[in-house]
Amino acid sequence: MASTALEIIAFTVSISGWVLVSSTLPTDYWKVSTIDGTVITTATYFANLWKMCVTDSTGVANCKDFPSMLALDGYIQACRGLMIAAVSLGFFGSIFALFGMKCTKVGGSDKAKAKIACLAGIVFILSGLCSMTGCSLYANKITTEFFDPLYMEQKYELGAALFIGWAGASLCIIGGVIFCFSISDNNKTPRMGYTYNGPTSVMSSRTKYHGGEGDFKSTGPSKQFDKNAYV
Repeated sequence: MASTALEIIAFTVSISGWVLVSSTLPTDYWKVSTIDGTVITTATYFANLWKMCVTDSTGVANCKDFPSMLALDGYIQACRGLMIAAVSLGFFGSIFALFGMKCTKVGGSDKAKAKIACLAGIVFILSGLCSMTGCSLYANKITTEFFDPLYMEQKYELGAALFIGWAGASLCIIGGVIFCFSISDNNKTPRMGYTYNGPTSVMSSRTKYHGGEGDFKSTGPSKQFDKNAYV
């Protein structure tokens, strides 16, 4: 019962993390232009892994997709690959988790389901590591340019998508670890033992059977004797 509850908790945490990781891909605010050291701000720049946008003082946003994938910076291409891998691994991890959980009717025997659930935990951990690496790589580029005094171009700050990605990656890793611990809990479940009491005769088994019911009835005819029986 405890292992089933752990699997349900792990599945909920892992799926929540996978949804958060997936939501970072279409999010626009991976990085936002900083207003540090500026008095008048006429435009706000923000970007994600797919496009660059600018918002003027009237609030109108104009976006432009990156023209060439091969001409992009290496860190953007690496982040794209890592985030796509994280989303794909989370999808397959959720499928494995459904087959490996005890509360489902598919997956085979308990031993086979335990192996599948352990595999789901490992896949979720890999998904979380990919997302964590991609977001950290993107954030490292932003912070390096921000604190470089020789960098004279537009500087950016960390966007909301990075924090969402870190949170989702943490949940995926935590859920995967809980899945693995639920398997170790299954191995500690004691097995039922049976004792051999030796062969028994038919009469003794009948006696035990009737004795278990609480009232033993004799199979022979009942005889009643009064005080004048031998007179």
